Amino acid sequence: MNSTDEMLSLVKLLSNLIRLKIIGLLALQPRSLEQLATALSLSPKELVHHLDALTDGGLVAVNGQRVYSLEEKSLEQRAQRLLAQSRPSAAESEDLDAFDRKVLSDFMGRDGRLRSLPTQHKKLLSVLRYCSKLFEPGVRYTERDVNQTLARVHDDTAALRRALVDHRFMARSSGIYWRTDDAMPPPDATTG
Repeated sequence: MNSTDEMLSLVKLLSNLIRLKIIGLLALQPRSLEQLATALSLSPKELVHHLDALTDGGLVAVNGQRVYSLEEKSLEQRAQRLLAQSRPSAAESEDLDAFDRKVLSDFMGRDGRLRSLPTQHKKLLSVLRYCSKLFEPGVRYTERDVNQTLARVHDDTAALRRALVDHRFMARSSGIYWRTDDAMPPPDATTG
């Protein structure tokens, strides 16, 4: 099973409220079917298929006396394996290349705020790449939301907001903004 399939399998197992409640109860202590049914105000018959799914998924174990317990070690190992597979390699771990890191180090104070906006186009693009990462892909933002987020970086939110749109790091329509992830210089911009 590849990491995507394993992740989907785990999410599917945990996407049911009853199963999440079972996991929560078993995290506190092992319990019998009857104890779980009482705690959840359900019949044992209603719980069996959930417990079977959790057992088949390796998240819960059952002993000979039909006492269920959380497979903490298995859950921990599975989570670590999934997280390790989803982590970028060392070469990919930085979203920013060396030039961007240098520019940000030159223009940002220890408080994480820009001391000034770069006037050189290439350096401004580094700052805009950084600022665009403050917004989630696929999320729509009002102008006020954009301003509040950018205010954490620099007081001139209008200039940053305009530059993000002009350089296609963000798009705007009817006062709503979103991250585009296809940034490119505007047609009249010069590089340098």
